[in-house]
Parts: sequence; C-alpha cells; structure tokens
Amino acid sequence: MASEAQRVPGSPAWWASRTPAPAYRRGRPPMDVGRIVDTALKLIDEVGIQALTLRMLADALDSGTATLYRHFDGKDELLALVADRILGEVRVPPEELDGLSWREAVTVAAEAFYGTLCRHPHALSLLAAQVPVGPNGLRARERLITLFLSHGFPVGLAARAFTALGHYVIGFAIQQHGPGTPRPEEQSQLRDYYNALDPDSYPSTTAAADELTSVPLHEEFRFGLDLLLDGLEKVRRNSSQEPEEVRGHARGH
Repeated sequence: MASEAQRVPGSPAWWASRTPAPAYRRGRPPMDVGRIVDTALKLIDEVGIQALTLRMLADALDSGTATLYRHFDGKDELLALVADRILGEVRVPPEELDGLSWREAVTVAAEAFYGTLCRHPHALSLLAAQVPVGPNGLRARERLITLFLSHGFPVGLAARAFTALGHYVIGFAIQQHGPGTPRPEEQSQLRDYYNALDPDSYPSTTAAADELTSVPLHEEFRFGLDLLLDGLEKVRRNSSQEPEEVRGHARGH
C-alpha cells in the first residue's frame, strides 16, 4: 500500500520520497525546476490544465520532452508542483499583521489567498484535488495555525479553524472563478430567469432575484468570511472560558 501511495503525485508519501534531480546526468544539462514549473503555470493560465501537454511546455522552454522527463515521471507530477507553486505565491509580510487582532490578521491572510487563486482560475482544481502538503503548503499551514495559537486558540480549534478557512476560500474561488462559472454579463440573464419564474411556485426566489444576482463577488466573499469568523470567535470564547469554569467547579468541591 505504501508503494502505491508513493506513486500518487502530490500525496504525503510522494512529497516525502521526492528528492532533487542529480546535478549531472548524460545528455543535456538539467533545467531549473522552478523555471519549468513557472512556465507550466503560465501556460495553464493561458490554455487550461487539459490543454497543457509536456510537448507544449517543452516548446515554450525551447527544450525537449526528454529533458522534462528527467525531472518528472509525467504530467501529474508537474501539476503537483504547480499547485504548490501557487501556494508559494501567497504573500503576507509579517509586518502587515503586527498589532492586528486575530480576526483582522486572518482576514488579511484569507484575502491574500483568495486574491492569488483569482489570478489562476484555470488551475483552481489542483488545489481541490489533494491536501496541499508540499513545501509551500506546509509553510502556509504552519503560519496560519501559529497565528491562531498565538491568539489563544486551543490546538484542536486552531487546526479546525485552519481547515474550515482553507475549504471556504478554495471552495468559493472554484465556484465563482473556476472554468465554466457565469460571467458578469450572464448574471443579468440569471436575474431575468429568476424573475420569469412562476411566483406562486417560487415566491422566495422571485422576491430575492435582484439580491441573488447583484452582490459583487468580493462583497459576497467577505460576507461568508465574516460569518465564518463570527462562529470561530464564539467557539474561541467558549473554549477560553471552559478551563476557568472547570477550576471553579473543582474549588467548590
């Protein structure tokens, strides 16, 4: 089973077993992996994941597919590195978080993550395919969980908060910006469709037709994010009060 898991690009076993390419092999000199991955992401942004081929990538690099196969066993391995490359693009300088409440700091981090995903709509499915455990994914996870812990979140709640936040941001980006999602001009068609429904059968939908199709995406994103943070704040307060209640109960006995 372990050997099978290692063959799945992007899995924990694959990342754990991955080693840098040797500095020298026969044939052409090795190519910088970072350059290969950056070029692959650029092509995905232009043509999409399905259209990308190793031949296309090799041509863009002015190289041959044999050179690429010296670094990757196939396209799936390349895509796993592209996914991690996207996570490495999220930048939140520590000084931007200085003096902020946990909620403000998490909002800055979530907005930065969302903004990065919006720049790569054709690659969004890569972030949903597997748990991101590459180098950049691990660093992002460590930073955000540390942020929660530094603001008094218990370890269990910090872990759940991180997971919920990641699911929300990635899910929202995929639904609203992924391939095939309605464009702004199509929203008016959707509004007309809702308005044309039988109001006796769909009274609530027809009443909310304008609101369902007119809220800017960024406002919708922040609304959902604020609801999530409201819930986390409530749970955080309850968890911080519990030890004191337990101690008081113990003293009473």
